[in-house]
Amino acid sequence: MTSTELYGRLLRHIAPYRFIFGMALLGMVIVALTEIALPALMKPLLDGTFVYKDATLMRWMPLIILGITAVRGGGDYMAAYSINYVGNRLVMDLREAMFAKLLALPTAYYDDHASGNLISKLTYDVTQVTAAATSVLTAIFKDTVALIGLLAYMLWLNWKLTLLALVMTPLIVGVVRLISNRLRTSSRSVQQVMGDVTQVLQETIEGHKVVKLFGGQRYEAARFGEQANRVRRFMMKQATAAAASVPVVQLLAGIALASIVYLATSQSNANEITVGEFVSFITAMLMLTAPLKRITSVNEPLQRGLAAAESVFELIDQAGEIDPGRTDITRVDGEIRFDKVSFSYANAERPALESITLTVNPAETIALVGASGGGKSTLANLVPRFYRPTGGRIFLDGHDLETLTLASLRANIALVSQDVVLFNDSVAANIAYGVMRDTSEAEIIKAAEAAHAMEFIRAMPQGLNTLVGENGVKLSGGQRQRLAIARALLKNAPVLILDEATSALDSESERHVQAALETLMRGRTTIVIAHRLSTIEKASRIIVLDRGRIAETGTHRELLAAGGIYARLHDIQFAPGRMPVTA
Repeated sequence: MTSTELYGRLLRHIAPYRFIFGMALLGMVIVALTEIALPALMKPLLDGTFVYKDATLMRWMPLIILGITAVRGGGDYMAAYSINYVGNRLVMDLREAMFAKLLALPTAYYDDHASGNLISKLTYDVTQVTAAATSVLTAIFKDTVALIGLLAYMLWLNWKLTLLALVMTPLIVGVVRLISNRLRTSSRSVQQVMGDVTQVLQETIEGHKVVKLFGGQRYEAARFGEQANRVRRFMMKQATAAAASVPVVQLLAGIALASIVYLATSQSNANEITVGEFVSFITAMLMLTAPLKRITSVNEPLQRGLAAAESVFELIDQAGEIDPGRTDITRVDGEIRFDKVSFSYANAERPALESITLTVNPAETIALVGASGGGKSTLANLVPRFYRPTGGRIFLDGHDLETLTLASLRANIALVSQDVVLFNDSVAANIAYGVMRDTSEAEIIKAAEAAHAMEFIRAMPQGLNTLVGENGVKLSGGQRQRLAIARALLKNAPVLILDEATSALDSESERHVQAALETLMRGRTTIVIAHRLSTIEKASRIIVLDRGRIAETGTHRELLAAGGIYARLHDIQFAPGRMPVTA
């Protein structure tokens, strides 16, 4: 996307606030016009008061200066307030658009992008856009008005001297253009590296226990220092380019000023210019350097903002989850049928699933087992359409999943996984999450009771209103699992996915969680992903997956008797003298 296209798109985001943005521009015009008034006053001030001794002019001149100053102050305040209002609204709108896109992105996008880089886009990149879309634009507008006004006055005052001053303009434009490309390139690099810094920071904060326990402080400090130093180097490249532009422009302006002074003295000797006209002209010319310097300096935040806009719009323009379905279903019976289903991850060497054909009957519990990488989680993730099959079709109660709307499909599915997701909110809000947020307290308590959670909830300082901390950090693993089960119970979906829901729990916690799961699974179509084979012995059927294919199917006893993969996994876990291990 070109700079013009980027700028046009930013301006479209400002369009809803065009009235207050117009107020900012009006304030800028007022300030610019008062700048022109100052050198214009020099001629009557010097010639009228000091040379011709005009009494009226001498009496009114202080009041005129005071009035111009007051008008300038009012315009300055109006411009500053208005542009800050528009800038902050722009940041809020872009952040909301980016966050809405994050909510709509497919699971595959999160697989391919580090969370730290995504966070950096919302926290850092979007703030860089503000200057380019607001303050830079208005500064250019104000200073352009001032430059045009001052040049027009100078031409009217002495066109020969003005033309001499304009000789330097092409050189100044060339310098600005040369430095622009370097600034844009370094700005892109800064944004990318800031994402890497955020990623290291996030990983260290989330994994602080592992860092401390395994003595990783020095390693993490070195990793963070390396990224921070990369930011410093790119920032210095930006600063070098920006710093070089100003003195070069000032040098060219100084050459022009020296030439003009020389020519003006020649005109003075020939009585072609008065003292007031000369001082007025020099004042106007000197005042040209300030807006010229600002326009030159504004190039740095402009290029930084445009580079940030590329990053922001790259996220906003990402395609959301594909939802081709047009059929809204209500509560289903829960029959799931996989018809020659295959799936491959991007750039994977082999398919994760190959030609899976399987029917799960309503209210049936099936267990998926097998070695890591066999395709268990992938198969389960296809049911709520976190991923779409690359081959074959999946049916729910006879409906092709592709024909169902995502909202109605997912309304019929509940998930309890090993990695429980809790939000830094109250216990009640975590149980009655999302569309269930208006659920009554009595129903929340009923779900918590069924999940064996009320016994520890009652012991909390504020009961259901107790904050659980970031991802439930104030709770034990078993307590987090029971809250997730309570959430699934409250949803009361006919299809249930259990992904390692009892792994990594102590015996007491597992007993509570297993009892809660039995309540949850009752009357629901349940897909259980398990490594601990002791937790799935009661499953209606056990499906053994091996390298993306169904290798064995049967009950616990049937598979043990067959002496195949399942039997070997069982023997490994329950061999005499060995602790149970994951398959």
